[in-house]
Amino acid sequence: MTRALQLAGVAILGMMMLGCGQSNTTATAAAPAAPPLPSAPKPVASDDSFVAIGPVVVENQLDVAAQREGIVDKTLAEPGTAVHKGQLLAALDDRQISADLEAARAKTRSIEADLKNWEAEAKVLDSDYQRAQKMWDAQLITKEQLDHAKYKAESDQWDVKRVQELLVNARQAERSLELELEKTRVRAPFSGMVARRYVRAGQKVAIGDRLFWVTATAPLRVKFTLPERFLARVRRGDELSLTFPELQDSKYRAKVIEVSPVVDPASGTIEVLAELVGSTAQLRPGMTAQIQLNKPQ
Repeated sequence: MTRALQLAGVAILGMMMLGCGQSNTTATAAAPAAPPLPSAPKPVASDDSFVAIGPVVVENQLDVAAQREGIVDKTLAEPGTAVHKGQLLAALDDRQISADLEAARAKTRSIEADLKNWEAEAKVLDSDYQRAQKMWDAQLITKEQLDHAKYKAESDQWDVKRVQELLVNARQAERSLELELEKTRVRAPFSGMVARRYVRAGQKVAIGDRLFWVTATAPLRVKFTLPERFLARVRRGDELSLTFPELQDSKYRAKVIEVSPVVDPASGTIEVLAELVGSTAQLRPGMTAQIQLNKPQ
């Protein structure tokens, strides 16, 4: 009896385990599959537009170099200083050249006085010759005396011309020293802004050394290249749309002012220059612009 009860219990337990396994399998199979997560949208390249990239440039932008050797006496402009054409940026020591110039001016004044003396003497000798001519007409002097007065007057005229040329030479030497003195004054070649200063007071510079970098601030232009297929599509006067990655929600306009008439054989591109129109207060030379154009059909 006991043996039969044990077998019956084992059978019931097995049936219970089998039922649980079927229930779990059924539940697992009946569970609905989780919906797939939506994928992020991929950027789609436009088939009808082309974006070119180019720097903002200005017509006038250069390094101001020393025109003569010397010691920098003082600097009068710092980076960020707005300057106008001809404004003094720095000065070199000019004591030696100033002394030479004063000596040249004194020499010029001396030759001017000498010339006046020769001109006065020439008038006296010419008067003597006129008088000798009258006396010869009256047969009061000999032909030799008349010729003597004549040649002496002519000789003095040549002395006047010689001193006149000396005066021209002295004035040109004076002018040359004035130009050398002017070279000690470093001036802005055009209106704009000082971008960099390379020298300081007391520094010795040689001819050609960079002193300042001066850049114009307007008009601003953008220079970029396009594939050669745009050659017949971009013309002078066309208006372009520009954006700048550094400036959020920035939109500017530019007008094409120059299109290269030839194609660069190395890159197969043409160069385009456009001038920005409207307000450009936020823009600076050197910034990178993006130019959007419609693709040629």
